[in-house]
Amino acid sequence: MTGAAFFDLDRTLLRGASGPIITDALREAGLVTTKLPGESLLYGVFNRFGETLPSMVLARNATLVARGKRAGAFDEAARRAAVGLMDLIEPFAHLTLEKHRAAGRKVVLATTTPLHLIQPLADLLELDAVIATRYSVDPVSGRYDGGLDGPFVWSTGKLAAVRDWAGEHDVDLTQSFAYSDSVYDLPLLSAVGHPHAVNPDPRLLAFATVRRWPVEHFSASPGVFKVPFVDIELQRIGQWMARPEAFPYARFEVLGTEHVPSEGGVLVAANHRSYFDLPTMFLAMGRAGRTGRFMAKREIFDVPVVGQLIAGSGGIPVDRESKVPDAPDPLAAAETALRGGELVGVMPQGTIPRGPDFFSSALKGHTGVARLAKSTGVPVIPCAIWGTEQVWPRSSKLPQMLNYLHPPQITVRFGPPVELKYRSAAADTDRVMKAIARLLPDEARSRRRPTMEQLASSYPGGKVPPADRSFARADEAQDE
Repeated sequence: MTGAAFFDLDRTLLRGASGPIITDALREAGLVTTKLPGESLLYGVFNRFGETLPSMVLARNATLVARGKRAGAFDEAARRAAVGLMDLIEPFAHLTLEKHRAAGRKVVLATTTPLHLIQPLADLLELDAVIATRYSVDPVSGRYDGGLDGPFVWSTGKLAAVRDWAGEHDVDLTQSFAYSDSVYDLPLLSAVGHPHAVNPDPRLLAFATVRRWPVEHFSASPGVFKVPFVDIELQRIGQWMARPEAFPYARFEVLGTEHVPSEGGVLVAANHRSYFDLPTMFLAMGRAGRTGRFMAKREIFDVPVVGQLIAGSGGIPVDRESKVPDAPDPLAAAETALRGGELVGVMPQGTIPRGPDFFSSALKGHTGVARLAKSTGVPVIPCAIWGTEQVWPRSSKLPQMLNYLHPPQITVRFGPPVELKYRSAAADTDRVMKAIARLLPDEARSRRRPTMEQLASSYPGGKVPPADRSFARADEAQDE
């Protein structure tokens, strides 16, 4: 026996409820002529808080709307509704469906929505099966008779229908996955081996937290935290807080935001100068109107509180020293984010240069950006950061937050997409790094040899190795 993946529809696969689009299609077809009192309010409450008992009572009594109509009367309206519903499918829902198909699992829609209204959408999604509420048809007249053919596929009724289907198709529920937003789907979620709470309503969120079930949002990368019931990313709140007024010890200038696409997958490749680069990028992304996923060293994620905030904001941990065979691949996580239409920020240098390399005008990088660009086809936007080392030099354990009178200038400049050839990852990496270097201020290309103090600031603890002391200006070295 194998497992399957069962997906709820409204507020799970879809961004909100299917009802408004289906109802509009039925009205256009003349199959529904009246509007329920408070219909808009009902859908608004549903979209924000999920299923309620009154909404399910209305859904159960919807058989009366179909009573007396011929069985095929809804087909054309359902096909038109399916096209509109496809636009509401969350981006990471598509990727999750693909993941289960690649694993050899059957992908099944399990929804309260009537089968005759939702089958066309399932066909467009190429699902393996649909478990949905069925309206009964009078065998003599061929018209809906106002009853149900089987269970009302909701709560325990949904679990019963799923169990019947699983038994018929040799599917083991203990090996299966289920995804839902609703506390009323607890019977199904509790019956499978791999339950997932997706955009959960208040009660399901509490239950999933206690049971330590995965909590996801198909509108964002796995692991990204969203504030319950308002659908706002934690990172977006951080961007609101990361206003220039919150950093009186630094002045910011963000240029070239018009080069950052307003939507769709995009790689932003930046140079690395300081521990202060990450909050600087958050601020710059806010100016560009985007949230993003950022690849960062594993050590940052291990810091109490800070690590959890970065992970919940979409951070992707990178551990180059890991010897664990099944360790998560950071490039795979970044590729998932890009395919889901997100922005991914990468610092190809991998670490802050130290010593002579910190003062070099030539930037060297790893090939991850080039490989991601080739595998996903997304544009690569170069980004030059300058001045963050004046706020938090590598020699310091903490940022210098008391410089209110003469705060240093930090500049972030985005450039146009880098033209890549996709033939050699090393050559494309060189193109990316040169594009970043061209965006740096003239000072970066004409810097004199550093003083001993400047050289020391590029090393942890400010300790310059004896071999590098000769790189400092001669007069400064003698003073030392």
